[in-house]
Amino acid sequence: MAMKTLISSSFSKTLETSIKSAIQTKSYNQIPNLLNSIQNPNPNIFNFLSSYPQSQKTQIIDEILQSFIHIHPRSLPQLTYSLLLSHILQNPNPFPLSLAILQGTLRSGCFPVKQTHLSLSSTWINYRGECSNNTVTGILSGMKNIGYKPDLGTCNYLLLSLCAVDQIDESVRVLEEMGNVGCEPDSESYGIVIGWMCELRMVNDAIELVKKMGRVETRVELREGVVVKLLAAIRANGEIKRAVEMIGFLDKSGFWVGFDGYEIVVKGCLEKKEFVLGGKLVMEMLEKGFIPHIRIRQRVLEGLVSIDEYKFACMIRQKLVNI
Repeated sequence: MAMKTLISSSFSKTLETSIKSAIQTKSYNQIPNLLNSIQNPNPNIFNFLSSYPQSQKTQIIDEILQSFIHIHPRSLPQLTYSLLLSHILQNPNPFPLSLAILQGTLRSGCFPVKQTHLSLSSTWINYRGECSNNTVTGILSGMKNIGYKPDLGTCNYLLLSLCAVDQIDESVRVLEEMGNVGCEPDSESYGIVIGWMCELRMVNDAIELVKKMGRVETRVELREGVVVKLLAAIRANGEIKRAVEMIGFLDKSGFWVGFDGYEIVVKGCLEKKEFVLGGKLVMEMLEKGFIPHIRIRQRVLEGLVSIDEYKFACMIRQKLVNI
């Protein structure tokens, strides 16, 4: 065991020397091949960069990232990206350099390791809490100071990381301030945050965020899967009338409500014995060309008949016949 450890240590030293040499000669394209000769260097092979001044470290990493833009195959530097990002996130000044590395990773088509969500979000929260000057806008705009521009891929990954550890309030701050640095949130940005709010049953917050989307001058699409999550969360809270109202708001605001969204709410109406509301939704579905499953429409018709709404039941039946 001691011999194995000694050999491993010796190999790591040799590897570190080779990487230092590649950096000194600016032969950065050699680094991925050097690192890919081992599975998972531990400790992080880039820890030696800690002894470099911040400006020199930033310059070196920037040059490495730039050299990887045209490398083939594009997945070749995946381990290098991962190790660089892990190293910088553990440093006293992790931002904005870590975001630049993250951006390079995502643009190459590579994906950070799963643990990155935790390390990025915890580092972000700690860094934000250290000083009141560490604002969301300030951190994101710091990317411009080192030659990078915040983009949707980077910001959306940050949103996902924060939501994954239930930092919903912070994710909303990021969402609200992205536009300050020229990176307007898109449907994925809103979808990430609203989706997680629904998962955590933060229904009021999710509804408020959807309403904010409706007030955005530049129309942002609300994806159908997110609409379904939202309506399902409202239904799960037992607020079926509110779910029906939400469909009305979405429709009026130009957001698409598909078949699954309608059916979820119709089922909720049946559970709460709100047969008239369920009937109205079925009529809306039919107007849009959606035909409810046979069991659902039968239960709606039976429910209407049970409360003496014969005329309404006949209207729905006739509409079905016409279709």
